[in-house]
Amino acid sequence: MNTSDRFLEDAPWISDQGDGTYLNPILHADYSDPDVIRVGEDFYMTASSFGHIPGLPILHSRDLVNWKLINHAVPSMELAGYDKPQHGNGVWAPSLRYHGGKYWIFYGDPDVGIMMTTADHPAGEWAPLHLVKEGRGLIDTCPFWDEDGQAYLIHAYANSRAGIKHKLRMCRMAPDGRHLLDEGQLVYDGTEQHPTLEGPKLYKRNGYYYIFAPAGGVATGWQTVFRSRDIWGPYEDKIVLHQGEMDINGPHQGGWIELESGESWFVHFQDKGAFGRVVHLQPVHWVDDWPLMGVRREGQEIGEPVERYRKPNVGRSYPIEVPASSDEFDGSALGLQWQWQANPERAWYSLEARASWLRLFAVPQGERASGLYHAPHLLMQKMIAPSSRITVKIDPSGLASGDTAGLLVFGYRYRYLGVRRTEEGLLVLFLASGNEQREEELWSTQLKGEAPFCLRVEIREDASCVYSYSFDETEFQSVITSEPWIASEGKWVGAKAGIFCLGSGGGFADVDWFRVTNPASAQKGE
Repeated sequence: MNTSDRFLEDAPWISDQGDGTYLNPILHADYSDPDVIRVGEDFYMTASSFGHIPGLPILHSRDLVNWKLINHAVPSMELAGYDKPQHGNGVWAPSLRYHGGKYWIFYGDPDVGIMMTTADHPAGEWAPLHLVKEGRGLIDTCPFWDEDGQAYLIHAYANSRAGIKHKLRMCRMAPDGRHLLDEGQLVYDGTEQHPTLEGPKLYKRNGYYYIFAPAGGVATGWQTVFRSRDIWGPYEDKIVLHQGEMDINGPHQGGWIELESGESWFVHFQDKGAFGRVVHLQPVHWVDDWPLMGVRREGQEIGEPVERYRKPNVGRSYPIEVPASSDEFDGSALGLQWQWQANPERAWYSLEARASWLRLFAVPQGERASGLYHAPHLLMQKMIAPSSRITVKIDPSGLASGDTAGLLVFGYRYRYLGVRRTEEGLLVLFLASGNEQREEELWSTQLKGEAPFCLRVEIREDASCVYSYSFDETEFQSVITSEPWIASEGKWVGAKAGIFCLGSGGGFADVDWFRVTNPASAQKGE
């Protein structure tokens, strides 16, 4: 069995049920504010990445159910301040479009303005970010090119920066997408009927202009669709999807896709707290030129999300696939699933220093050294399932005095199982928890040798995390604390898991592999 086959067999979450149906969410991972397009037989998705680098993930699918992470549009953030973590800032709610033979992404940076990048192919190189319109609080941007050659852009506001809420503004835009042509006008005020109106996506179908936009808040809201024969309105509104009697809260913003078969589908997210904003797929049925989403209970006018449904009709079946999470560190580059807390420096790591191992150098903590919350060199990835087991094999022998390396689950609060070298040259295994203000050690034990060993965290459906360790990759000893530790979300993002090394800058830790598996796997050591 090769590595990819083993990874799929042990994958903690697979949406495709193998019988022509899929299970929601299609991605049980924090791809917040997803937008999706179809170009021929290919589907592409992007999502918010906030301050994590690389940013603007690009995913590809052939059937809207099985997805692969293929690129990032922003390899580094060329804006001031991104040498340090920017929790909750950066890339908010992007829109992905295909127009004029190019792929376009627009997004709003709440502290900078409306940004844009283009590419000839989503898997290729994306152009440097271009500032379309400077302004604080301009978010959730979506471009639109009409049949007559005129271009437009619609956006919402971040109340925290602009002092404006519930409103959508439409502007004329230069056809090349590089600047706006006017100050625009408000096309809908949702203060009364649709509070916290945001995330607009603009489309045209059968002579109607449609704005798909969520309202009511991320955790408790609904999907609204607005339509008008004139792009400037007035727009009539209809709620087309809500939680109803289902357990799928939200359901929040996303993108509409029409297939060659004539079917329509809607991709959106659900806020699942520590697990992030996970991605769902809803069928869409057009009735009297209104898109009705999900399924409707008898006597009800508004759709509810589906839990399990038949897969989209794309003309054929495609292999089951999930975004990568495990990494054997056998290649010349880190897997695309990895992100840093700030613009990375090559001095932080090496894949060449030791064949088939990742070397993490002990980066000095620097200012605000009370813990890991503000550390830029944390190498982390999204949680990918409602329960999972993460195991990492680490060689601590390269640690210098005062250096620490470990396995981390990170959010507003964090916990890690780490190993450090004392001033006496000994190695100590310890458990620590922290948040933005402080960090404390909860447990420790001295190691007897310097051989590589395994660290593990098992993440359960209630987001509780149990840490353990092993010296033979088979028998694991749990680290028991008096109270269970529950992972938490971060600023607008779900909790992330990963590895780190910090200290004086003189030492290093080597990581042989990082494996994310199903806790029910029969293979104890993966």
